[in-house]
Amino acid sequence: MNNDKTWRKSTHSGAGNNCVELAVGRDTTSVRDSKRPGPALTFADRPFRAFLGSLRRT
Repeated sequence: MNNDKTWRKSTHSGAGNNCVELAVGRDTTSVRDSKRPGPALTFADRPFRAFLGSLRRT
């Protein structure tokens, strides 16, 4: 688990625990399941930002 980062979830997720959480680091962003906060997927900063940009364009 990635304990050195602060995990946060979207304010749009409501009171439920059915969303993903993000932890933004210096050069990486980690993503994990909020209802089972165990292992995380970690992405380099640039590819993750490109991914988010592609979501915004759709």
